[in-house]
Amino acid sequence: MDIKDIEKQFNSVAKKYDINREKFIPCFNDFYKTTTEFIASCINDPKRILDLGAGTGLLSYFWYQKLPKPNYVLVDIAEDMLKVAKERFCGLSNVKYETADYSKDLPNEEFDTVISALSIHHLEQDGKRNLFAKIYDKLPVGGVFVNYDQFCGGSCEMNRFFDKYWEAQLYKSGLSEIDIEMWKERRKLDRECSVEEEVDMLLNCKFSNVKCVYSSQKFAVIMAIK
Repeated sequence: MDIKDIEKQFNSVAKKYDINREKFIPCFNDFYKTTTEFIASCINDPKRILDLGAGTGLLSYFWYQKLPKPNYVLVDIAEDMLKVAKERFCGLSNVKYETADYSKDLPNEEFDTVISALSIHHLEQDGKRNLFAKIYDKLPVGGVFVNYDQFCGGSCEMNRFFDKYWEAQLYKSGLSEIDIEMWKERRKLDRECSVEEEVDMLLNCKFSNVKCVYSSQKFAVIMAIK
């Protein structure tokens, strides 16, 4: 994975990112909103939430709707994406930002909840394992990690079905040809694993309870409790 490529491509789409997000994710409301409502209803009120690959702050926005009291730290490698997040949360003293490569190091502060959306699938498999181990070490007992992400179908045949259907939906969504071509370029950065593989990685990192709490073809949400 070339971190510079990721930084460049996501900086280039920062301003349009939220506008097109619902078109790129056909299950947008269930993926972001409904699943977050479910998780927020299940967990104890967190004090500090770390959002990895936070981008424009879209995931933290949905969490903030349900949990406005915790302190949030949004981490992303793309400065222009975080500028959009700063506009989104302007005036809120409990939201902080850090431009950094989270695959190398996590912030020094303590967190009881770690969240991420559509970012970790850019890491190679060893990178995912290393990150999950760091997240486990960062969390207290009972701490929660939630990954909203993009996954392969497991088998080559099933993944072809998922990819083909997803692309067909994008062409029907009203996205421009340029938007779709840029999406295809970003797809070259993807290093997807299957839901089952990621669940196994998290269990091998000694998380006590790991469950896929939402799944719709390419998109799934995995919750892990230390």
